Amino acid sequence: MTELALQALVPARGEHLILYDGVCGLCNRLNRAVLWRDTRAVFDFASLQSPTARSILPRLGGNAESLDTVYVVVNYRSESPVLLSKSGAASFVMNTLGIGGPLSWASRVLPEGLLNFGYDLIARNRYRVFGKSETCIMPRAEFKKRFIDI
Repeated sequence: MTELALQALVPARGEHLILYDGVCGLCNRLNRAVLWRDTRAVFDFASLQSPTARSILPRLGGNAESLDTVYVVVNYRSESPVLLSKSGAASFVMNTLGIGGPLSWASRVLPEGLLNFGYDLIARNRYRVFGKSETCIMPRAEFKKRFIDI
């Protein structure tokens, strides 16, 4: 999909796009936390199960079928978006919003391989610990415009 086609589908809003597992209880909780802290509305959201994710990820080297990975498409409306995944995506969100405390610090000093190992450990157990929905959870009315494909 070309940049012009993407802009026609998605009205101008945030700068960056978070792609998440729409049925994951942990992912949905984390999205709510980002929404409350993202007062400048720099992040938009789409589930990995959405047409948007299936369109964007293959051209950037990601995989919408990999539901155990969170992605952030940095500057997703630009000619040269950048795809971040797993701990890199989480670190980008924390640093952009100025949150995370010790987690944010750890993301700057620990090697990416170690951070992704921890990410994968949580991802493997997230449904058992945080639950799984049958469908994507609908956001509250005031946040709905920040979700693409809803």
